[in-house]
Amino acid sequence: MAPTHDALALLDAAADLADAPLLGIAEALRTALVPYVRCSALVIFTEDCTGRPQKKAGAEHIISRVSLDELDAIRSALPDLAPRRTTELIAGEPRPVLAARSATNALLVLTDPAPAAGWPHEAAMPAVVRLWHLAAVRIRDKVAEAAPSYLRESRAASAERSRLTAELTDQHSTTLETVLAALRSPHQPDESARRAATDIAATALVRLRASADRAASLLEEPVARAFERLQGELRPLERFSGISLQFVEPPADGRALPGEVAHAARAIVRALVLAMVEQDEVRRIRVQWDCDGTNLLIDLRDDGQGSLSPAHDGVRRIEQRVRALDGRLRMEAMPGWGADVFVSLPLDAPKPPSREAAEWGLGEREEQVLQLLEGGLRNRAIAAELGVSENTVKFHLRNLFRKLGVGSRAEAIAVAAEARQSGARA
Repeated sequence: MAPTHDALALLDAAADLADAPLLGIAEALRTALVPYVRCSALVIFTEDCTGRPQKKAGAEHIISRVSLDELDAIRSALPDLAPRRTTELIAGEPRPVLAARSATNALLVLTDPAPAAGWPHEAAMPAVVRLWHLAAVRIRDKVAEAAPSYLRESRAASAERSRLTAELTDQHSTTLETVLAALRSPHQPDESARRAATDIAATALVRLRASADRAASLLEEPVARAFERLQGELRPLERFSGISLQFVEPPADGRALPGEVAHAARAIVRALVLAMVEQDEVRRIRVQWDCDGTNLLIDLRDDGQGSLSPAHDGVRRIEQRVRALDGRLRMEAMPGWGADVFVSLPLDAPKPPSREAAEWGLGEREEQVLQLLEGGLRNRAIAAELGVSENTVKFHLRNLFRKLGVGSRAEAIAVAAEARQSGARA
């Protein structure tokens, strides 16, 4: 029997939603829902995207004012995955909303929901729920497969939001603490007014600090909890593939991981485990995380025949993801003894180029080569330090010499030293 027009329309909407780019998925979902439910604004809250946890479309006066606290409160009030019509505080005002959670723990909020023509609310809900769950899964998968440019943008957004949160917290904490000090003064004659104002200000201060803590929880994840989530994600593979996974946990008191590092690290490990499983005769894979305070250190080792190589398509894609976070991937494969893969992901965003590097127009890698050159390292040592080939080092040196206008290593070191001395004198 041929599918009905309504079924074909739903399939078309699902296909368009699956193809939508990550930053446009909210608008794509709102368009897909038009035949079933109308709304003034659509907001998605997902912790998979640490840099931009909100995906929004619709009325600007609503989407520009929605807060994470409001969304978190709505999600916490939902008992299950069933959509719920209610009135909630959203964008600073009580509004009628249609809210639903997904299996990925993402939240969908439609403000001022109204049935589309010919569709009463209850009849439209199955299609709404299916389209929403598809969008939530696609967000999770798209983040896991994100291009290097998205990871860099996410990291920059996280860093900027962290800075703004810290500034606002300091500013408002100081203001409210000053108000409290004034209202607690014994010279204030109206004691009842002072007591009421003190209670209000104290409540506002607590709310502000809770909001800052909530924002920080999106930006960072304790390393032990991040590893625990990884274990949960890999357990089904162990259960159904016959592969034994051994987990070596990181220190519980290790430095918290930036959100995009934690998410990317889990995706990197999952991809590496799948690449290892594809080999013949692999029966055991050990997964180890550690944190040295500056980097997340990942080590995966299998007991296969050592056939995995950096040329493997999956490994090349993983290396791109590692480089997008300014990390390094190194592999040692020994015939008959298995493969050992080491990944290092820095916890802090790269520092901006120095004044001298900016003046010379040096790229990030060229500046690194120059610094190692000044440290007395030869080409082979530089290649090992940067995780590249000696030919790549030679390529960077040629560009470096050209930009500095020199012809030798000694001249490059002298020019760099003179520039730094001049900068220090200035």
